Amino acid sequence: MQKSRPLFYSSPPKLSKQTENKKTAKPSTSSESEPESLSIESSSEEAHPKNHMRTENHKQTPPLECFPQSLLELPRTDHDKDKPKTGIIQKIVHFFDRGGKRKEKKPQEENCQPITVDQIKKLIESQHFYEASQHLTVMQKESNSNLDSSNDEKTQGNWTEIEFLLEVLCQKVFSIIQSSISIASTEPELLKNAVRVVIKWVEEEEEEEKERSIHSHSFKTWKEEWRDTIQKSVEERMKASPVVDNNNLSTIASTFLHMGMTMKMDMITVMQHIKHHYPEDFQVCNTYAKFYHHYFSSQTAMFADFELSKKDNYLLLNWVQNLYPEDIKNNSDLVKELDEASLGNLLPLEQVKQLEQTYLSQEVDFIRCCLDKCLKIEVNSWTQETKPRIFDNYYHSELSIDAIKAISDVQDCAKAITQELGHQMSALLLTELLTFLQSYNNELEIFIRENNQNIYFEAIIIANINNFENFWTHTEKNTDSAESDVKTNIFSILENIRTTGFNVFLEPLFQESQTLLRQFNEKRWASCSALMDEIITCMDARICVFKRLKNHHCQVIMERIHLFLVQKYIERLMWRNTTLKSPEKQNQLSELIRSHASILYTFCTENGSNATWLESALPSLAEIIRLQDPDAIKIEVCALVSRYPDIKRRQLRAILNIKPLSSSNLKSILIVLNIHGDATLPSSLLFTGIRLPFPLH
Repeated sequence: MQKSRPLFYSSPPKLSKQTENKKTAKPSTSSESEPESLSIESSSEEAHPKNHMRTENHKQTPPLECFPQSLLELPRTDHDKDKPKTGIIQKIVHFFDRGGKRKEKKPQEENCQPITVDQIKKLIESQHFYEASQHLTVMQKESNSNLDSSNDEKTQGNWTEIEFLLEVLCQKVFSIIQSSISIASTEPELLKNAVRVVIKWVEEEEEEEKERSIHSHSFKTWKEEWRDTIQKSVEERMKASPVVDNNNLSTIASTFLHMGMTMKMDMITVMQHIKHHYPEDFQVCNTYAKFYHHYFSSQTAMFADFELSKKDNYLLLNWVQNLYPEDIKNNSDLVKELDEASLGNLLPLEQVKQLEQTYLSQEVDFIRCCLDKCLKIEVNSWTQETKPRIFDNYYHSELSIDAIKAISDVQDCAKAITQELGHQMSALLLTELLTFLQSYNNELEIFIRENNQNIYFEAIIIANINNFENFWTHTEKNTDSAESDVKTNIFSILENIRTTGFNVFLEPLFQESQTLLRQFNEKRWASCSALMDEIITCMDARICVFKRLKNHHCQVIMERIHLFLVQKYIERLMWRNTTLKSPEKQNQLSELIRSHASILYTFCTENGSNATWLESALPSLAEIIRLQDPDAIKIEVCALVSRYPDIKRRQLRAILNIKPLSSSNLKSILIVLNIHGDATLPSSLLFTGIRLPFPLH
């Protein structure tokens, strides 16, 4: 068996014409049996000896026991040998053609012995990529220094084999790089070995460029191939089907959830398990982050071009404005690395604004439909002759709860995207609420006019009055000074709705009590001691239904009843045809007024009225009627005017006409009104609602 010469990776020499003719006449035996595909496969068969490179001093070759037992067959075809090289292999071959002038980092001493191609095959197969790479560079250096023109054909064949080994090495190394995320935590040594190869060749390329002082762009560098591999890895992971298939999510929702979780978890893996394998100048986290961001951004832009449903439009905006910036870019584990990458936004600002306007329009249309539906359901329930539910001891309507929940859900979703968008949505929803309440008020008025024979008429009205508080609280909470006009209009509509409901109960009650109060006049004062008891009995029978009103509304309606009774009582006092000349009769009337005032005040406050400001009104008038001294009367009038500054001159004079006062005394007392004429009127007025039964002079 003929010994082969030591063959190392050298510049492929140019073949002479004679050698080329020989090669054409007699093809290599090994080429005839080579498969077409490029692969690395285990095989028990050895190629012909002339295609296997050994050193002349076989004893110096490391024993085979130090390598894996399975041998690697690297077959080549004539086509493979002759085809032009591209990419990194072309870069390496081109570099070797120039004579390998770079500085060489030799392997460790025990690995510097001559080594065969078969052994390098085994190193690649056993994933000792860095060691194989070192040996290949040593072989090319030795080959360049031992060129033998008599072996041109053989040398050219050896170059083809070494070239092929480099190609396989590149494929294996970048396959590992592409799987970095998957194997980083489970096979760190394998990843480290592959990364060392990339670093080695990148450093040598950079050193070469420095020596040449020019940059060549005729083929892809190792650094470029590395970046392309990272990009391919990122895109494959982002495109992969979600691990958890959630049938409840739309396609867009599922896609964004998968991309967001993949980017977040992968970037954590890069930072914790991959970054430390590379030197800083590789900017590994930055590189991965930009590729993830670019893919995420391109997918977002693609979806944004579609005509999205309301739900998907919200989802897209939420990812662009909220989830991506907060949960990914500002994630506590990633924020430093991603800040350095300066990723920017998923979509341009102009496109985001367009999406926001579409979103606002869609949500307003949605809430309008929801409110219309709520009102139709409520109105329909009024005509069903069904008693309203009692909840917490009050008649209950679901209208305010359903309407406010629909509004709040939409408003909260908008705020979750951005505070600014939430503010815009709040203003639009308040306008929709105002329109809805106007329709609600109209429907309630129609029901009151046309359905007062309904067996549950009063219960339905009370249930709707109880809606008032929820709408009022929601409006108060969700408005600011910029929306004061809308807020004022909403409160006005709500007050009108409540007043409309109250009038259902107050009008018949007031009519009946006013009929009883007509009995109270100057001709029959002495026989009116039991009049107030009769009025209270009538009131008590009618207000029992108010127990199903919420406390605040019960208080308001009882205060209105309280005010009405006091006003009508005073009105009856002003109705006089004669003057009580006797102090005794004046005193009797005064005591009767005090007694009635006490009964009326006790009844109203015990049933919910909080109008304590009315307590002194009737007793003060009773005191004016009782007093005989003009100066004392003047003092009491002054106290009355200070508490109720809305009293008019004609009204005070009507009270004073009960007493036989001289013109001078009357005029002196009335001057008090001039002193308090500029007093600021309180929010609650007593005498403004009192009508004089006839003109006074």
